[in-house]
Amino acid sequence: MIKHFFNKIATRTRIGFLAAFFLLFVSYILTFISTRKVKTQDYWMAHTSEVVHDLDNILAFITKAESEFRGYLITADNRFMADYDQSIRSTDSTFLRLKNTIANDTVQRKNLDVLHLLIKNKFTEIKKIVYNFLSTKKLSAVVLEGNIEGINKTKEIQDQISKMKYEENALWNERSEKVSEYSGVIQILNILSIIVAVFLTIYSLLVYNKENKGKLKASKKAEVYKLQLQERVTQLAKLNTELIELRRLEKYVVTGRIARVIAHEVRNPLTNINLACEQLHSELNGDESNEMLFNMISRNSERINQLVSDLLNTTRVEEFNFSEVSINKVLDETIEQALDRFKLNQIKLVKDYAENMPLISVDIQKIKIAFLNIIVNAIEAIEKNGVIRIETQYLNGKCVAKISDNGKGMTQSEMDRLFEPYFTTKEKGNGLGLANSQNIILGHEGRISAESEHGKGTTFTITLNK
Repeated sequence: MIKHFFNKIATRTRIGFLAAFFLLFVSYILTFISTRKVKTQDYWMAHTSEVVHDLDNILAFITKAESEFRGYLITADNRFMADYDQSIRSTDSTFLRLKNTIANDTVQRKNLDVLHLLIKNKFTEIKKIVYNFLSTKKLSAVVLEGNIEGINKTKEIQDQISKMKYEENALWNERSEKVSEYSGVIQILNILSIIVAVFLTIYSLLVYNKENKGKLKASKKAEVYKLQLQERVTQLAKLNTELIELRRLEKYVVTGRIARVIAHEVRNPLTNINLACEQLHSELNGDESNEMLFNMISRNSERINQLVSDLLNTTRVEEFNFSEVSINKVLDETIEQALDRFKLNQIKLVKDYAENMPLISVDIQKIKIAFLNIIVNAIEAIEKNGVIRIETQYLNGKCVAKISDNGKGMTQSEMDRLFEPYFTTKEKGNGLGLANSQNIILGHEGRISAESEHGKGTTFTITLNK
């Protein structure tokens, strides 16, 4: 009976070992399959990231090409076209790499063919505009219409790239969900295996350590991708800023040309009106009602002539008397001219000047006019007890002045028309102050930009060369 007992124990022990071995074998197979699935998922994640990375690079190169092309139209500097050609080559090489990456994806290949056609049409349109510009050497109506068409084509390219990125991410999510479902089943079986056999607990710990290492590795990869994405976002933001500056400069050039046309077309008939008025005045008697009408014509003619002169002054290339001076000193002298306004409106002035600022070569009187227009606008934009902050910095070899207020700010539509002549949000303003400031700063080969949030204030940034 004792022998039978021990035989029974031995049999159960062997069955237990066999069961444990079987479960260990099954767990090993499941773990092996799971590892393969994880590797597959890691491959597709890298594949998706590579596709999205190449699509972002294509968009960035196209944006840079458009920026260089616009720079060429405005300055006629062939260096812009050299950079433009380099951007086209970079776009082509990235496109070929992307084509090889998605060679096995039928849907994305079709999307890529559509993208290739859009890019080809985009650069073909740019070539037409360049040929037209080379033949005319000016921004003709055909060139301007081509620019508008180019913007629309860029939007189509952006939409197509967004579509491809969306479909790539959707495909990756679908694969990830399948792997996740499969991993759930494997996890349940592993838990059952752990309950049956103690040694599988040790195995589970090993699996946990392995998965933890994989998680850390994936986290490091994700951090690298995050940094790369931030860098691309920064590059795109920089390119977008340059594009906005070029568009603003283009608008400034067009405004000047229109102003000169208006001046010519208005002053000629205005001169004839004045001559005719003088002739009638000399021929008619000195009747009081006639005299009043002649005075009315004369005053309004003078007003029209002054308005035309003011418009021309906002875009005319002025002559400057350059001398070297500290930007801090120029700002202090400008502030002195506006001190009464600060006191009257009970506005607090905060100055944060950088020390040891290098001297800049400017026309002191005219640059003070530009600064004064901006400071006065800031004063008029805020309520009593507001704050205006003026700071200077030396960045990247340039002197930078920032004038900030905590006033009512501006809407996006107002920002889009900020430097247009005769555009103003003030009841008694003539809309020429900021246009004149822009003309002066551009005449110094500087830059002026503005950032504003409705209800929170506005910041003007003026950058001048040493």
